[in-house]
Amino acid sequence: MIPEIQELVVHGADWTHKELFTYPNEYIYWTIQIVMYPLMTGFVAGAFVLSSLYHVFGQKDLKDLAKFSLVFSFALLLVAPMPLLFHLQQPQRNHNVFMTPHFTSAIAAFGLVFSLYAALVAYEIWFVYRKHFVETALSLRKNADKTMVENIQYFTYNLLTLGAYDVSKESSERDEKAVKLLASIGIPIACFLHGYAGFIFGSVKANALWMTPLMPVIFIMSAIVSGVALCMLTYIIIMEWKKFNAKRKHEDRMSMEIKGAEIEVIRKSSRYLIYAMIAAITLEVLDLVFRGYTAMKSWDILRSVIYGKDFANIFILQYTLGNIVPFAMLLLPGLTIRRTVIATILVMFGVFMMRWNVVIGGQSFSLSFAGYMHYTLPVIPHNAETFREGVGGALVIAVLPFIFFWFFNKFAPTLQFTKKDMSE
Repeated sequence: MIPEIQELVVHGADWTHKELFTYPNEYIYWTIQIVMYPLMTGFVAGAFVLSSLYHVFGQKDLKDLAKFSLVFSFALLLVAPMPLLFHLQQPQRNHNVFMTPHFTSAIAAFGLVFSLYAALVAYEIWFVYRKHFVETALSLRKNADKTMVENIQYFTYNLLTLGAYDVSKESSERDEKAVKLLASIGIPIACFLHGYAGFIFGSVKANALWMTPLMPVIFIMSAIVSGVALCMLTYIIIMEWKKFNAKRKHEDRMSMEIKGAEIEVIRKSSRYLIYAMIAAITLEVLDLVFRGYTAMKSWDILRSVIYGKDFANIFILQYTLGNIVPFAMLLLPGLTIRRTVIATILVMFGVFMMRWNVVIGGQSFSLSFAGYMHYTLPVIPHNAETFREGVGGALVIAVLPFIFFWFFNKFAPTLQFTKKDMSE
């Protein structure tokens, strides 16, 4: 019993290094998984907002990107709660958050909001792809000699139709209206889903860095930035890979025109990314200026952290490399695919650093206001805890959405490029 009690008491000692005067029970308890948690929920909200540009606001040239973003948002949504499960020492009762939701705490309300949003996105995907489900099921039904794989496909698509086989023009119009309604309702819910993560931090009165009413709004705007950037980057990679792979398979057919990532789609979506970046950067700078102007009792320790201990993380990595540089790259005329790839990677890195500086930076100073704690990210794990709270656990969370998206794309195909066969 003694080793188990000791391990429970010193949770966080493996990666926490103390400096000057700190309390003996102070450690960096919230680590990389709590950084990944708001990052993943931000991707969800941003991807859904990008999909709504077509479904709600009628940006028809973003149709393909919008369908992709919608399915990708659902894949990201399933991964969003997983960092919390990785972080919990005893996650056996985690399902109670979803089974008994209530509003007495922010994390309990998450169960209700998450379930409602997941159902809404699932319904929207069904309305978008219902015609595809019906047509595929009917085509498989006509095949009398189906293989085992085709039988499984037929059963799956027949189940996905939910018995609604009407694909007439009137029915399709009703589907479009339902999609527009669900997307309109989903935008505020998606923002609330991520805004509540900022609410959790902003309502912690014991932490001077976190306690600000701007925290939920800052999280929402940075979520849109990160989600749009991730969808743009993934869209480019998938489409360019399809283009490369098709050319490799049809090297002898020079007359075949294959469409990769469309530069006009990239340029238009980059404009929305720029608008979101302007709002996010403005809010973050406003919060920083407001803290310095009010100069509360805790400002001395915060100033030493912001302008001293974490200066490189905040002003060089987050603001310069993650905001100013990609902002300038996207604003320069003649935007190219290659430049967009670099810019979106830097944008996501900047949002990650913002989450890192909030979560880790907020725990870096002691409640005594006379000491500091430093977090060393475990790279090579020596036990299950250092794996979950280290690079390994973060990589698992980062990869899972793409695996889920690959599976969903088998039934709800996105980003279908076109081929034009010309005279040979």
